[in-house]
Amino acid sequence: MIIDRLYSEVEGKGNVCVGLDTKLDYVPQWLKEKYQDIDEIIFQFNKKIIDATLDIVPIYKPQIAFYEAYGLQGLMAYKRTLEYIRENDSISIGDIKRGDISSTAEMYGKAHFEGDFEADFITINPYMGKDSITPYLKYIEEKDKGIFVLLRTSNPGAKDIQYLETKDGEHLYYHVGDMIEEIASKYVGSRGYSPIGIVVGGTHIDEARQIRDRYKNMFFLIPGYGHQGGKGEDVALYLNRGNGGVVNSSRGIITAYKKYDDGEENFHKYAREAVLAMREDIGNEKGL
Repeated sequence: MIIDRLYSEVEGKGNVCVGLDTKLDYVPQWLKEKYQDIDEIIFQFNKKIIDATLDIVPIYKPQIAFYEAYGLQGLMAYKRTLEYIRENDSISIGDIKRGDISSTAEMYGKAHFEGDFEADFITINPYMGKDSITPYLKYIEEKDKGIFVLLRTSNPGAKDIQYLETKDGEHLYYHVGDMIEEIASKYVGSRGYSPIGIVVGGTHIDEARQIRDRYKNMFFLIPGYGHQGGKGEDVALYLNRGNGGVVNSSRGIITAYKKYDDGEENFHKYAREAVLAMREDIGNEKGL
């Protein structure tokens, strides 16, 4: 199962998920001058970061909006990036946050689990209900794929809807989490986790222990580290004995080079250093 593979990768490489949210503004000028086409510029930037971090990163997460913004060439860079991750025996999350139902969701599944944009995991939004999740289950059953379902996100606006109280007096996101867990419990790998995981923002720490205890056998994708304010001590609360989750950082890693005089020439080197520093930050807090 893909989730067993991810668990093993985290055991060996730590919890850092590199978010490849690549904008042309993030690419060093020399690289933009070396290559003419947008797809080549973005892909070469991503490739160098992947090459520099492959031995210390268990999973990569390109956010599709950053590629869609550049039209067909951007989507070609997205496709090539996912292919390169796969060719190097690593794991990918296509961060697409789709939230539709029925035949529309089925076509999203075909696009992102079979076609040019094939990834190992995708992110989806469950707030249209259970039938925004079920169209993807055949890919879990037949294609060894996984999904990360939005539960409680890292943005301030999470409280506008996700924190509404249900008739039981609990936050709405717990109702959603229980629904996801019921589905996920039917698909459990040898390491005790389901390939149906949840996205839990690392910037709201008050409920961290409660969420982790309530969903012991769910694998977490944890955004919010770095630029969004999450610290090692915060995100470590969402882990389960050091595993059971990956912590995403995007700009903090791929633009780390901008703090250094020689950064442009060595952007991949500073991306690696940022991963190592983040891994240590999280590792120290989880007692490793």
